[in-house]
Amino acid sequence: MNASAGAQRPSGEPGPPWHVYRGTAERATEPVGPWPEAPPWRRFTGRGNAPRPLDDGGEADRHLGRALTTPRTPYPDEVAMVNAAIHLRRPLLVTGNPGTGKSSLSYLIARELGLGPVLRWPITSRTKLGDGLYSYDAIGRVQAAGAGGRGAADPDIGDYIHLGALGTALLPYDLPRVLLIDELDKGDIDLPNDLLNVFEEGEYEITELVRIAKSRPEVQVLTADHGGTATVHEGSVRCREFPIVIITSNGEREFPPAFLRRCLRLHVPPPDYDQLGQMVAAHFGQAEGIDLARLISTFLERSQEVGGLASDQLLNAVHLAAQLVTSGAYRPDRDWEDLLRAIWHPLSAEVG
Repeated sequence: MNASAGAQRPSGEPGPPWHVYRGTAERATEPVGPWPEAPPWRRFTGRGNAPRPLDDGGEADRHLGRALTTPRTPYPDEVAMVNAAIHLRRPLLVTGNPGTGKSSLSYLIARELGLGPVLRWPITSRTKLGDGLYSYDAIGRVQAAGAGGRGAADPDIGDYIHLGALGTALLPYDLPRVLLIDELDKGDIDLPNDLLNVFEEGEYEITELVRIAKSRPEVQVLTADHGGTATVHEGSVRCREFPIVIITSNGEREFPPAFLRRCLRLHVPPPDYDQLGQMVAAHFGQAEGIDLARLISTFLERSQEVGGLASDQLLNAVHLAAQLVTSGAYRPDRDWEDLLRAIWHPLSAEVG
């Protein structure tokens, strides 16, 4: 076991001894430890010790809420698969309908284990592997050199290399970062296969720095963390601890078998009444003056009627109700029901 992280867990009932993550949504003030040892075939030897920010700027609270007075009820499948991914150092592919909280899992893990800000890589149809690793602003560097005038020193190349979320996650940290690759199924058809080598080797090269490695073996570059920098040795980035990789998919297309073989899989079903209640409580507390039981039941009925709603649509309704309560205008009448139907519009344009 790696004892570099030695903080105690948040309060609550302990899980099985092999569990690192418990799924309670509690907050760790320091990284939780000890950290489990990696399998021999998933051990990496990155040089250095990249700085890892502890403060996420409130990102986890924005996604998860902060008003829970009791721990979140753990979901056994989620807890088991997250812990398996941690122990095996494998990406976790999380599937489910839109709005079921797939991406929130990354923030739950980072907050409970005290691993700092989540590194988020949102995928679009134009996303390539290089976008997640790093970018080099060659034009900006040339322009800066021209602005300096004749005889001025060339601008530092490191100031024009910016690591992406994936590239930052693979820096040599003492403990893993949490990386969210969001909606991979929206990406280019080749992207999953392009990720395979990076996932297997835990490293990549920055071509522009490899070319100058003999004359400048160490270069400080920008990272995906706000204001963050890191030192790259000889143009190569190699992790020491493989990141906790959460990959979400809405099931819009199938992934190649070779990619699926290297991932663990978790399907997230739509949240039930109790889970929705916990989610609302985390964001709003008791929400005085609102019949939350009735509101959640109505939401579930509407969700079934239209073929599924996103959880944040319920949060929208609770927030609006809270604003109306504050102004004295909240009335659970026909007008309010019509407003709810407008807020809880179907996720598919084919459903009326």
